[in-house]
Amino acid sequence: VQLQASGGGWVQAGGYLRLSCEASGLSFGSYGMGWFRQVSEKEREFVAAIGRRAGRTNQADSVKGRFTIPRDNAKNTVYLQMNSLKPEDTAVYYCAAYYLGLSAQPSTDPHRYDFWGRGTKLTVSS
Repeated sequence: VQLQASGGGWVQAGGYLRLSCEASGLSFGSYGMGWFRQVSEKEREFVAAIGRRAGRTNQADSVKGRFTIPRDNAKNTVYLQMNSLKPEDTAVYYCAAYYLGLSAQPSTDPHRYDFWGRGTKLTVSS
């Protein structure tokens, strides 16, 4: 299984950016997908997750109303659309996948996730 994250970079505060995570080696539609972020040695923080369908998403309070997490099952890809970016959004962003089983709910628990991609770094300047 591989999760390939891309799209990180540098952006000014107030700007927008979209991260992509393409999955391979798994049955994408059977997996919930999530984005987490980490700053230096701090604990990895939940950002957003999506369950089986587009209508089942969850976002951290810190990004609610600014970030969305669409998925395209035909392309085996999940996105993180980030708007109104703030300097405190600066971090390394990781995408992850977990087997849904009978559940369709998005998970905020990093221990629930089975596979992780390498991070992509976002820097937001003030």
